[in-house]
Amino acid sequence: MKLYDSHTSPNPRRVRIFLAEKGIAVEKIAVNLAEREQLTPAYRAINSRCVVPTLVLDDGTALGEVPAICRYIEETHPEPPLFGRTPLERAVAAMWERRVELEGLFPGMELLRNANPALKDRAITGPRNYAQIAELAERARARLSDFFADLDARLAETRFVAGESFSFADITAVVAIDFAAKRSGIAMPEGLPALARWYAAVSSRPSMSA
Repeated sequence: MKLYDSHTSPNPRRVRIFLAEKGIAVEKIAVNLAEREQLTPAYRAINSRCVVPTLVLDDGTALGEVPAICRYIEETHPEPPLFGRTPLERAVAAMWERRVELEGLFPGMELLRNANPALKDRAITGPRNYAQIAELAERARARLSDFFADLDARLAETRFVAGESFSFADITAVVAIDFAAKRSGIAMPEGLPALARWYAAVSSRPSMSA
């Protein structure tokens, strides 16, 4: 397998962490987003949506979209499980991962893409150009504040985001928090003890350096 990757984007990091938790090594091919390599005809032939990551299988099949990639890895390498073991655990993990993606990761990306002058006319990833909207950046700041508070409330009730076991939901959550801090300038606030406890534990896992 080959992973088309970028260390400046949060989504490939989710897949790298997932692979590291599974103990799977794959060839990684860097895509230079700053140079807009994702928009070249060569990369469009691999992923027509012009985004990273893309996982290319041994038979040439190209998988895009992080949840689809991680589902495939989970199905082909089920241990350790990162979506849960039972139907209920899998449903809960998928539910919380989706919530974290929508409420934490997406606002961080929305803030960056609508506030960074270097992304003028690139406010949405993909093959087409869209103008920045300053109001969306301000709304994203408010959404991130709510995300931190809501996640703290959830983690006051449970050890990990989706329950008592580490899952894909935790991967997306830690990536969302790190991305907001490093790329959007929104640090995890103080005064949220459950979130701080969880973050310290999860961010110390060896996979997080992937």
